[in-house]
Amino acid sequence: MSKLDKDDVLAKFTEAYKAAHGKEPQIEAKSGWYSVDGGKNIRLAQLVEMTEALSGGATSVESEKAEPAPKAKKKAAPAPKAAPKKKASSGFSVKAYWNDKITGDNAGSILPR
Repeated sequence: MSKLDKDDVLAKFTEAYKAAHGKEPQIEAKSGWYSVDGGKNIRLAQLVEMTEALSGGATSVESEKAEPAPKAKKKAAPAPKAAPKKKASSGFSVKAYWNDKITGDNAGSILPR
């Protein structure tokens, strides 16, 4: 894993955020965690991922307003309602799974009571 330069990552994120949202983000740093605009605390690597999403695949709010989605010409007929399905018992048991795991992973072990 490569070392991330904090200043470089924050500068790139700020540029991408400003391009996407039209304003600079408020980034609060505390003990290696970063909070963007008072949101959830995230790590530096997640800021890199958010930078890629903002600069690459994500669209800004202005472009969504400028290019409305084409409307469908015909409305599809509503699908007939299906009968409610009953839960199918798959035969899977958590207790049996752990019993198999305990005996398979540890040779000579016995199951608990």
